[in-house]
Amino acid sequence: MRAVRRRDWPPEERLRIVRETLEPGAVVQTVADRYGVSTGQLYTWRKQMLATAMAGFAPVAMVQEPPPPALPAPPAVPAAVEAAGSLEIVLPSGASIRVTGAVDAVTLRMVLAELGGR
Repeated sequence: MRAVRRRDWPPEERLRIVRETLEPGAVVQTVADRYGVSTGQLYTWRKQMLATAMAGFAPVAMVQEPPPPALPAPPAVPAAVEAAGSLEIVLPSGASIRVTGAVDAVTLRMVLAELGGR
């Protein structure tokens, strides 16, 4: 009877093989067969590498922060400003909004609020 030879895998080689098992669509059995290792050995290496990677992280305690204070109500603005003039807002995308003449401040505020939420 012949003694079974155990192969000593260098850490870099183990990492390369484990990474191959993590590729999208990879089949662990196929990777194991390619390198002549058992699937159990591959899963053990994966578990060891995950434990090593997680060793540097400290557990995080969930802290519930108090709710932010309520924002003060905006000052009252007349429904329409009668002064003549113009306003142009250029967005980062290059699109612009131009308002001339009388401005309905309430409508303008709603439009700007919508744009700010994007």
